[in-house]
Amino acid sequence: MDRNTFTGLFLILIILVGSTFLLKPSSEELKKKAMQDSIAVLKENSVSQKKVAQMPTAAKADSTLASDSGITNPADIKDEIFTLENNLIKLSISNIGGRIASVEIKEETTYEGKPVILFNDADTKFGIAYKEGNTSSRPFNKVSQDGRSIVMQMQNPDGSFVNYTYSLQPDSYKVDFKMDVKGFQNKITNNLVLDWSTKLLQQERDIKNERMYSTTYYNQANDGVDYLNEGKDGEKILEGQKVKWVAFKEHFFSGAIISKEGFSKATVKIEALPDSSAIKAYSTKLTLPFKNQDLNSYDMQFYFGSNKFSQLKDQGNDLEKMVKMGWGPLKWINRFLVLPIFNFFESLNLGYGLIILLLTIILKSVLFPFTYKSYLSMAKMRVLKPEMDEIKKKVGEGNQALVQQEYLKLYKQAGVNPLGGCLPMVFQMPFILAFFYFFPNLFELRHESFLWMHDLSTYDDFFKLGFSLPVIGSHISLMCILMTISTLIYTYFNNQVSGAQGQMKYIGYITPIIFFGVLNSYPAGLNYYYFCANILTFSQQYFIRKFVDDDKIHAQIQENKKKPESKKKTGGFQKKMEEMMRQSQQQKKK
Repeated sequence: MDRNTFTGLFLILIILVGSTFLLKPSSEELKKKAMQDSIAVLKENSVSQKKVAQMPTAAKADSTLASDSGITNPADIKDEIFTLENNLIKLSISNIGGRIASVEIKEETTYEGKPVILFNDADTKFGIAYKEGNTSSRPFNKVSQDGRSIVMQMQNPDGSFVNYTYSLQPDSYKVDFKMDVKGFQNKITNNLVLDWSTKLLQQERDIKNERMYSTTYYNQANDGVDYLNEGKDGEKILEGQKVKWVAFKEHFFSGAIISKEGFSKATVKIEALPDSSAIKAYSTKLTLPFKNQDLNSYDMQFYFGSNKFSQLKDQGNDLEKMVKMGWGPLKWINRFLVLPIFNFFESLNLGYGLIILLLTIILKSVLFPFTYKSYLSMAKMRVLKPEMDEIKKKVGEGNQALVQQEYLKLYKQAGVNPLGGCLPMVFQMPFILAFFYFFPNLFELRHESFLWMHDLSTYDDFFKLGFSLPVIGSHISLMCILMTISTLIYTYFNNQVSGAQGQMKYIGYITPIIFFGVLNSYPAGLNYYYFCANILTFSQQYFIRKFVDDDKIHAQIQENKKKPESKKKTGGFQKKMEEMMRQSQQQKKK
């Protein structure tokens, strides 16, 4: 790598990191946007009120009767809450809209040790839209309730009604939901639209990190599971094929609605709430086929629970795909290799700190042949370094094309592949990156401690600054510091092996410092893995060095030089490079 290449890459790295923070909207801009949104809502309400004021008196009375079932003011409706629970979840069902007003996940706690409440009554809306209004604001009566189910009913003056039946089975995170719509032939135009919106509440310590993993997921019949971008507000219309389910997902918990027959159409929307204690605002409009008959019934299910991979998989319908395992080959490495090994160690009741160490040892053992080959290739390049310096001195640094051509001749004579040290590292990279997705999304690490780290699923704030710094934040993670130091030591050792000089010698020292700022707020479990990986890699190379003799390598290279050209193997890359150098030289001569 020459000076210009290094400078360009380094500037690109600075731009990528710097733009993340420079382009982020300031708090003033966010407040201004919130003010504009509030003004828009007020204007919209004002227009609606004007339309109502312009309605004929009889129409107003009919509208009031239809929407409030004879109650002139919705505020006069007495709010009642009914409870339905099993040993895993607790539902609070409101008589206003007959909806699930809030859900408590039992046996789980927030970062403050409080019960996990997914959403609350004030932020939740659930109902079907029809010509006269929406059932979400109508009063429902409790028709019946036993230990496992409750039936809520909304009845109109003309005798038409809507029934919601919620049923819970023991040891289940699923809620069976049956909706019966009777006498709505003239109230529904084409299809029945079910409207569900809520705000998921903060459960974890780092709300910024929690928002980064929170979004809406959905499963379409042909396209499978997909999701809205976590990093920005978004809305999407799903049509053309049936939608099996829609899920409101935050980092470690989710609420999903599943249709046995499928929704014919769905609109999903997500909105960030930067100045709120809630994570994000979620909403979906789900279209169900409506037949022009007296009674229409719909069988659905809700899921309220954790995003633990095995638990989601037990629910069926590919809900486990909400756990982000990475993209492409990273996903398959995590799902079919890393996760089964992790589950095996977990079944032995080992501590999670020990499990992470054992996972790292297994990975490094499997990749050891590539580590050895990479080290050997770097050792060969180091032995050739004096001859390469002599070539550069003889040809002159001004003619880089000719220098590279002479280098290739030397590699061919010595039987050395210049990419021999890179290719093994490229092969290892997917495994290294796979863990970058695995640990931050692993529910099992939640609230699990190891050494001074109280929760492996979030950062350890060993040093609390008392003020906030750009990139780093208001804390410094001790495990992140140890990871960075081990990377710097490994870089120093690696430079000794490869004989790197000049700018290439220092690029390895700059990268760990940059990543310290990035990983400082990442889960302690991830930083602990990288620390273990650095220590094991360093140990492997230390022992390899004890068994690799530079003199023997030099003697082998000299033997290769004596071999006839016909018996020397030339890689495809080297052949292409030689041809490129030859064409470059010919162009210069012309």
